[in-house]
Amino acid sequence: MSETARLILENQEIELPVITGSENEKALDISKLRASTGYITLDPGFKNTGSTQSAITFLNGEQGILRYRGYSIEELAENASFLEVAYLLIYGELPNTDELEYFTDSITHHTLLHENMKRFFDAFPIGAHPMGMLSSMISSLSTFYPESQAQNRSVTDIEKTIHRIIAKLPTLAAQAHKHNKGLPTMYPKNELSYEGNFLHMMFGVPTEDYEVNPIVEKALNKLLILHADHEQNCSTATVRVVGSSQANLYSSISAGIAALWGPLHGGANQAVIEMLEQIKNDGGDLDKWINKAKDKTDSFRLMGFGHRVYKNFDPRATIIKKAADEVLEALGVEDPILDIAKQLEAVALSDEYFVQRGLYPNVDFYSGIIYRALGIPTDMFTVMFALGRLPGWIGQWKEMIEHSAPIGRPRQVYTGSTSRPFVPLNKR
Repeated sequence: MSETARLILENQEIELPVITGSENEKALDISKLRASTGYITLDPGFKNTGSTQSAITFLNGEQGILRYRGYSIEELAENASFLEVAYLLIYGELPNTDELEYFTDSITHHTLLHENMKRFFDAFPIGAHPMGMLSSMISSLSTFYPESQAQNRSVTDIEKTIHRIIAKLPTLAAQAHKHNKGLPTMYPKNELSYEGNFLHMMFGVPTEDYEVNPIVEKALNKLLILHADHEQNCSTATVRVVGSSQANLYSSISAGIAALWGPLHGGANQAVIEMLEQIKNDGGDLDKWINKAKDKTDSFRLMGFGHRVYKNFDPRATIIKKAADEVLEALGVEDPILDIAKQLEAVALSDEYFVQRGLYPNVDFYSGIIYRALGIPTDMFTVMFALGRLPGWIGQWKEMIEHSAPIGRPRQVYTGSTSRPFVPLNKR
C-alpha cells in the first residue's frame, strides 16, 4: 500500500501521496492540493519545494555527497574526460569507445561560428562584461539555426542542436575575451582537445604557436567536471522554466547564463578574487578582516566559504584543492593575492569559529585561485563556470522535454490593495 500523509484543513482531512526517491528521499505530492482545497503552499526561494523528479544528479548536503547518474564526483573527476561526463549527463550512460568518438568528432566539427556573428561582437563596447555578451550571443544562435525553434523537431535535429551549443560556447567565450582585449580572434583547431582548444582560443595569438600546458589542461578538465551539474539550483531551474514554455534550447541556455551571472550563484568565484583584492588594497592585515567576518554587526562576509547546500564540506572543494596546489606549484606563480588566499585558507581550516560553523573553503574559492593563476581575467570566471555547467543544463532541458513537463507557473499569496475605484487625474 502506498504511503500517504494526512493534512487537516478546516476540519477536512486531505491525503497527500508520499513520493520516495531512489536514494530514499521523501516528498509530499501536493500537485492536487489547490484543486481539492483551494490552498497553496508558501515556500520563499523554493527551499522545501521539489519542482520535478529527475534521474540526473543526486546531492546530499549533510553527508557531502554529489553523484552524476549514480557515479561519484570523486571517481569522475579522477578518471573521466569532460566530454565523457557531458555525454553521461545528457544521454544517461557513460559512452563506449564508438559513442565517445562520434560525440567528440561531432562537437569538434561544430566549433566554428557564422562569420556574421563577428559583427555582433563589434557592436559591444570594449569592457562589456563577458557574461552579458555570452548570454546575448547564445540567444542569437537560434536565428542562425531556425530549425531549433520547430515544435516537432526530430531526435536528430535535437541532437545536432545539442552538439552545436556544446561546440560553440567555448568559441564564443574566447571571442568575448579577445574583444575586450582588442586582440584578433583565434579560430579553433580540430586536433586539440575540448579544453586545449579553449585555452588556444583564449591565449593564442596569430603571430606565434600556442602550446597547451598539460597540467593546465588537466586542471581545467577537472574544474569543468566539478561544475557540470548541481541539481535544481537557480540557473538550472531557470533553464527548465524557460524550456517548459517550449522555448528553443539556445534561448533556454541563454536564460540560464543570465541567472548564473549573479554573485550569489556563479559569480561567487569572481567575488572571491574581488574580496582578496580588497584585503590586499587595505594593507593585507588578515586578522582585521577575519575579525570583521566574525562580527555579526559588520556587513562584511567572506566569499568562497561555506555552502548553502553542503553543511559539513563541499566534496568538489576537496578535489579541486589538490588541483589548485598542483597548478600553483607547476606554474610557479608569484602573486600577493594568491598568498592572501592561502593564508585565509589556513585560518578557515583551523580557526574554531569557522570550523564550528562549517565555513570551509568551497569550490568557488579554489576555482577562483586556479583561474587567477592561469591568467584568466576576473570577469571571465563566471564564464568558465558556464562552460562547465552547460552539459548539466542541456541534460536537465532534455529530460524535461522528454517527460512532457508542464509549463512552469508558480503561484503567489497576494498582499496588495484590495479592490478600489479608479480616481481621475484631476482628483488625485
